[in-house]
Amino acid sequence: MENDTSTTDKKKSEHRHPEKRNRPDTPVLRKPEWIRVKAPTSPEYHETTKLMRNLNLTTVCEEAACPNIGECWKQKHATFMILGATCTRACSFCNVATGIPDKLDPFEAARVAIGVQKLGLKHVVVTSVDRDDLEDGGAQQFVKTINEIRRLSPGTTIEILTPDFKDKQNAIEPIVTARPDVFNHNLETVPRLYPTIRPGSRYFTSLELLNRVKRLDPTIFTKSGIMVGLGESKTEIMQVMDDLRAADVDFLTIGQYLQPTTKHAAVEKFVTPEEFKSLETIARAKGFLMVSASPLTRSSYHADADFEKLKAAREAKLAQGK
Repeated sequence: MENDTSTTDKKKSEHRHPEKRNRPDTPVLRKPEWIRVKAPTSPEYHETTKLMRNLNLTTVCEEAACPNIGECWKQKHATFMILGATCTRACSFCNVATGIPDKLDPFEAARVAIGVQKLGLKHVVVTSVDRDDLEDGGAQQFVKTINEIRRLSPGTTIEILTPDFKDKQNAIEPIVTARPDVFNHNLETVPRLYPTIRPGSRYFTSLELLNRVKRLDPTIFTKSGIMVGLGESKTEIMQVMDDLRAADVDFLTIGQYLQPTTKHAAVEKFVTPEEFKSLETIARAKGFLMVSASPLTRSSYHADADFEKLKAAREAKLAQGK
């Protein structure tokens, strides 16, 4: 499944991303062998697709053009995206549509819970678009979704990947009270690149959110991720690691940025598997309980297996402290 963009894809992107029409084209680099994946064809993939359509559900797997969709959906692992499919921000790395969102769907949380139940998920990841138009940024919709999943699938562990809730006072308290098993919020990149890569966000706002979750409930696992290949330096990556550890974040993911279309930020470098291994070694030495670093790593990639490893790592650390 190549990353080349056809004329049809360009027109589709401009329809989904009207704010990107005036951005200059940046050629999409050909991906190296270590990052190419096959187009999804398995029966399980098509069954998962059918289920999502029948329940009118949105997944970040599709909206963000995740390269792992074939592998994950073959195993019937999907990352649900709530609060609609239209984001109020226009990050230059992201393939999710930007514009004026629809009104909140009062039945969205229930449909997600049904999807989780039908897929038989032991661990589920729920993310969302940014909703700066809402007074609480969509926090209550996360709470409703967590509660509905717990009602239909009480044995399922829940991981959420939230926006930064910038300028939304006390938005995260209700989510923490609902007690997701993992609270994830991605920093995405190094502070220097925020103005061009994540212009609607603030690095220290994101850091403070993660820190605040831990202060409110130290038992909830916290998680964050960054992309590499956008022009950041190794020193800058290590500083982000230090900042996350200062915020007591448990789990770090590091993956290769892939340019969705010519209207998105360009890939400055394809980081080699060996370099990812080095970054993982450094991150583990800095004290993260869990690190996932590889070209195809994404926030929810292998999230179920990684959650089990995360729990085991905490138990081992606690045992050492006795």
